[in-house]
Amino acid sequence: MTTHKEESKLVLAISSRALFNLDDSHKIFETQGIDAYCEFQIAHEDEILKPGVAFPLVKKLLGLNEKSAGLLPVEVILLSRNSADTGLRIFNSIQHHNLAITRAAFTGGKGTYSYAKAMGAHLFLSANPTDVNRALESGLAAATILPSNTESSKASSDQLRIAFDGDAVLFSDEAERVFKTKGLDAFTASEKASAHKPLSGGPFKGFLSALHQIQSSASANNSPIRTALITARAAPAHERVIRTLRAWNIRIDEALFLGGMDKGEFLNAFGADFFFDDQKGHCESACQHVPTGHVPHGIAND
Repeated sequence: MTTHKEESKLVLAISSRALFNLDDSHKIFETQGIDAYCEFQIAHEDEILKPGVAFPLVKKLLGLNEKSAGLLPVEVILLSRNSADTGLRIFNSIQHHNLAITRAAFTGGKGTYSYAKAMGAHLFLSANPTDVNRALESGLAAATILPSNTESSKASSDQLRIAFDGDAVLFSDEAERVFKTKGLDAFTASEKASAHKPLSGGPFKGFLSALHQIQSSASANNSPIRTALITARAAPAHERVIRTLRAWNIRIDEALFLGGMDKGEFLNAFGADFFFDDQKGHCESACQHVPTGHVPHGIAND
């Protein structure tokens, strides 16, 4: 039976390759096959895995539970294509790094995305693009973890800082479709005419809402989470975005309307622990500065 307290949690489902650096063993899997991979994992099951791209995000999310006065507002669930046998090394590493992760699904090579939804996840992070695409198709916020230069993005505080692109991530791609098919002038005219019409929600609206629920338990000046919208939009296309968030009754702490400027340096200045964008070009730039997830959704990915 699911309690109301469980329903109100923010739940992250994450793959083992997003959480830990499994590059060496994954290379064995790709070049030598599943049997060699299994032998390698079992032979090295007492060797602790190093943190992966999403490890700092998970650490900070779980850290919110320590600040919540007895409540547990966040749960992280491990989803892995390993078998339970080869997954022992992963659980040993979870315990070594003192991560409060107790629920897991080991699928023995099968896709993991269906278990993310069954576990009530608000967000699914994986290094497997197929799983991410299928999770998005099922209505779940999901992103493909990219190799990122995490060394250049040292956390400035214990506060969790998450940045989002707007169109096709927080919002639907309805406006972006106008831009892609008719050009900038048509997009600007359309957004100006629709300034008072809220945009439909994109795949990450629910995740942003779950973050907002945690934020609402503290004052804006003392919140454990800070969010930012970092978009290529510029005035006058800003107004519809602002009015949409107002209609949703969701707080965004910072909004940067960059008018097409490169986002990387701004993500660094914000101190993002993670950034989500639908466009591969923006992601390739961003991952040189901060941990980044590609959201393969909308017209830019058709």
